Amino acid sequence: MDRTPLRLVVLGDSIAYGQGAGHPDDSLGPLLSAVLADDGFDVDLHVLAVPGAVSADLAAQVRRAEPLDADLAVVVIGANDLARFAPIDGAVADLAAAVTALRAAGTHVVVVPAPDMSSVPFVPPAFRAAVRAACALLQHQQGLVAEAAGAVVAHIAAEVGSAFAADPMMFSADRFHPSSAGYRSIAAALAPTVLAVAREHRDGDAAA
Repeated sequence: MDRTPLRLVVLGDSIAYGQGAGHPDDSLGPLLSAVLADDGFDVDLHVLAVPGAVSADLAAQVRRAEPLDADLAVVVIGANDLARFAPIDGAVADLAAAVTALRAAGTHVVVVPAPDMSSVPFVPPAFRAAVRAACALLQHQQGLVAEAAGAVVAHIAAEVGSAFAADPMMFSADRFHPSSAGYRSIAAALAPTVLAVAREHRDGDAAA
């Protein structure tokens, strides 16, 4: 039986990196690797995400990923574009370019659009509707360009946002980044999409 490892790269921002997790194993990359391992994959994980990254920073991360010849890339981006009021057109163009480059290299891509930041504790209640609307607009545009460039989009923002809004323990001590519990919630929501794409890759190799 072929046990060639699934080469997984995680690109993006502090959520992709795991900032706020109480232990490295509670961050997104290791959690997704564990899900894949439970499905029979051997996983070779590389987390190339950088805390604070915006969509414009994806190009450098993609260049770092090139020598790894990744089978699957998970891209988590958008929170910092929102926090820094980055123009949406530029942000989505940068995401599209990153996905295009990854797909051209033969990498399957799962894109996780911007989170619903209206649940962040320090967002005043009076502004939450406006923040939610801004997040939804970026999420929608990210989804359109990512799918057009050949990615699979994980539409988990509503599910995860509801979980974070309902439980303050989803946030780490800085009240902005996810806690270990928050990352487990994100990983659980993301797992079906990542598994489906990984299985597609595995089935494609088996048929080749």
